[in-house]
Amino acid sequence: MKGAGKRVAITSLAILLLTVFLGYFFLFAGNTEVFEDERGVFIPRDASLVAVSDSLESSGILADASRFKLVARATGWGDQIKSGFYEFESGASNVRLLDKLRKGLQTPVKVVIPPGLTKHSLARAVARNMEFEPEVFLAAMSDVELARTLGTDTTNLVGYILPDTYNFYWQASPETVIRSIKKTFDDFYADNATDNPAGMNLSAEEVNKVASIVEWETAVEEEKARVAGVYLNRLRDRWLLDADPTIQFAIVEREGQKRRLFFRDYEIDHPYNTYKHPGLPPGPVTNPSRSSILSVINPEVHGYYFFVANIDGTHTFSATLRDHRRAAKKFHEAARLRRQQAAALAE
Repeated sequence: MKGAGKRVAITSLAILLLTVFLGYFFLFAGNTEVFEDERGVFIPRDASLVAVSDSLESSGILADASRFKLVARATGWGDQIKSGFYEFESGASNVRLLDKLRKGLQTPVKVVIPPGLTKHSLARAVARNMEFEPEVFLAAMSDVELARTLGTDTTNLVGYILPDTYNFYWQASPETVIRSIKKTFDDFYADNATDNPAGMNLSAEEVNKVASIVEWETAVEEEKARVAGVYLNRLRDRWLLDADPTIQFAIVEREGQKRRLFFRDYEIDHPYNTYKHPGLPPGPVTNPSRSSILSVINPEVHGYYFFVANIDGTHTFSATLRDHRRAAKKFHEAARLRRQQAAALAE
């Protein structure tokens, strides 16, 4: 009997140790692939446990789906998984994976907004890493009531979509995103605007309109304050702005994208045509960068009223129409020579 009792005790201990081992193995042992940093996964709304497991596997996170699903069902946590975007480190256990998923401990996604976008390009940029589609974001940008609560209107709202890299939860609504970005703009503007922006008592919306023109006018940072000064000189002296970016805005609205401008385009019947309509356009032509906004708040003070592009992307500035025409002639001759050289190389 003593021998039998000893065998039973040994067997019981073995079973206990095996149970402990299996419990640890299923619950606390790592159940991910081996990878560096962290890997992310999108869990859509109302996803089943099987769908969640498949998503984790296809994202290169989960190593053993069977173990994961067994623990999820045994604990009941599989019914508590919340949708969203999650990141996991290599070596995470089933308990770690499920605990994060059931508590909704999401990782924000990055939303990168470049400057100088058309409205549709802007919507695509914002929606790229978000759950909503670009069309839903565009609809929010056209929401009159939302714009009103933000202290603006749908025509001017695009100017407040400040270029930057933002962090949002994947399922944040377009309205939440827009409100947050507008708050970022407001904070930036409050920190940098003077009591008399640009020396002309311009409102934030008027600053944005000029800044948006500057944004599309030059990619040379060092020139922005000088370009802003040209348009502010014209505005102050009640000249027509004659701003090509406003013509491009009309072209984009009608044709969907920018293109080379022709003489006939300057006759286009459009409220943004500043060759025809005096003063600033109804709204910004794009979302200006911080540097473009600052160039209008602190413009270069000079006597220039004209500028023309150079072959290298910079501009030549002139105070008189005569000098401007001379600079324009020089540019066109250089451009013609470049085209001839390109044609000769192509033969």
